[in-house]
Amino acid sequence: MDEVTQSAETVCGTVVRESGRDGAPFIHVRSEGRDVGETRPAELGSAAAQRDGETRTTVWVALGANLLIAVAKLVGGFVAASPALLSEAAHSVADSLNEVFLLASLRRSRKPADNAHPFGYGKERFFWSLLAAVGIFVTGGCFSFFQAFEAFSASGEETFTGYLMGLVVLFVALLAEGTSLARALLQARGRAKEETRSMTAEVRHSGDPALRTVLAEDGAACLGVLLAIAGMALHMATGQGWYEGVASLLIGVLLVHIAFALGRSAKDQLIGEAAEPELQREIIDLLDEQPEIDAVIEVLTMRMSPDSVLLAARVDLVPGVDSEHVEDALVRVKQNLAAQCADVDHIFLDVTDATRGDRRRARHVREEIERAAEAAENGRDTDG
Repeated sequence: MDEVTQSAETVCGTVVRESGRDGAPFIHVRSEGRDVGETRPAELGSAAAQRDGETRTTVWVALGANLLIAVAKLVGGFVAASPALLSEAAHSVADSLNEVFLLASLRRSRKPADNAHPFGYGKERFFWSLLAAVGIFVTGGCFSFFQAFEAFSASGEETFTGYLMGLVVLFVALLAEGTSLARALLQARGRAKEETRSMTAEVRHSGDPALRTVLAEDGAACLGVLLAIAGMALHMATGQGWYEGVASLLIGVLLVHIAFALGRSAKDQLIGEAAEPELQREIIDLLDEQPEIDAVIEVLTMRMSPDSVLLAARVDLVPGVDSEHVEDALVRVKQNLAAQCADVDHIFLDVTDATRGDRRRARHVREEIERAAEAAENGRDTDG
């Protein structure tokens, strides 16, 4: 073992030597159980655990509210024989099942990395969020469409037995759903302060699929309850049952829209979504600032979990860095990256001799990242 490698192991764990393109050095520094773990401050890990704890509390609050509301809506819906109220009952049942999925994702995503999953289980968060989206579509949306069809097809004498009780149930449900939504928005506001961006931007671009799902569910639940109240009230006032059919249809459309939006986001994250443009720009700037690096040729990122990013970069070192000092230089670069970019905890650097074409393509990609980052920042300013 040479002196440079021994020094690197002392600081970062294990140095894995490999060959990059054209035989150039390519090393990956791992700590015990986590890449570049010793270079991440301990408070960052505790902060991630604290955020998970806050999300878990938010999900439990939403689950408790939805279970109570689902029972009340089912009883009221069967007593009143109200399609709109039964659609809302299906909505609450779907939300309750989804909260169970989200709790499972929070628990399973924190399993430590192993040989079968060397990058950890962070993407469990995205998988269970996808199942939650499917649950919203099947249990909530499809049943609401069925209730709308029943309401439009119904004929016979109009009766309003139990409708007053149903309206009371819906008003109580609105209060409970509003409380759960307020809790989720409070957590989003805290995250927004940490990220120095507006709460609207945090809601739109949150990397935590569990929080995003709860926000979407509770927001849709409040709107769905208002639609059900309007449908039942108009039915009682006019005697026309199709008002409830329209309410059920709109609730179904709302749930399908929410399911599609959440499912699309989870799909993007599962298949390997890149880190945010602002983080990519920060990584490139940090690499450019390193005295050993002459040019950043390529930067590839993938978000592994809400607080974990994989980075693979091709760099050209300054002339005069001999092979004996390449590993030492790369280890220092990795340390600086891990220390300044908290989410970047899987780092791969490939040393290559950059051609003129490589540099031209790198400039073009960097310009695209700059534009995307500026657009995101302008969106935050507008939201604020």
